Amino acid sequence: MSDPIYNVLFLCTGNSARSIIAEAIINRVGARKFKGYSAGSHPKGTVHPYTLQLLKGLNYDISFARSKDWEEFAKPGAPQMDFVFTVCDDAANESCPIWPGQPMTAHWGVPDPAAVEGSEAEKRLAFADTYRMLNNRISIFVSLPMNKLDNLALQTSLDEIGRDLRKAG
Repeated sequence: MSDPIYNVLFLCTGNSARSIIAEAIINRVGARKFKGYSAGSHPKGTVHPYTLQLLKGLNYDISFARSKDWEEFAKPGAPQMDFVFTVCDDAANESCPIWPGQPMTAHWGVPDPAAVEGSEAEKRLAFADTYRMLNNRISIFVSLPMNKLDNLALQTSLDEIGRDLRKAG
């Protein structure tokens, strides 16, 4: 019997930067164990160009990247999520749809790189920092022994990943 593949949804308001970056990361670092998706509560409709440039520069296939509404994943026939993570504070404070299957949830807030003002270099650095923070969290997440943790221990671990790295930056 093969190990299950867990579906993971990353949510943000605009689905143009953080959640797209997280989707790309989990599909790379968790490829045999996880399938990542992303969506937004108020999607921008386009992916931020710096997001695409960052991912392409890190040798990601960016053909998956599109800004979409989170309702897409609450409809009948959508993939059933095992985990739902909010990566921005706005989405964490909004009323989310009811997700079929009652996935485990956690808030892994990361500053919005698209909101950074300044020079081109400062803006690109913000996107690189976002990538670093999300890559750290997702790398820890995909290494958790899913089959050995009960739901309470797993939920505690998910919450700690968000808290610990928020302090560490």
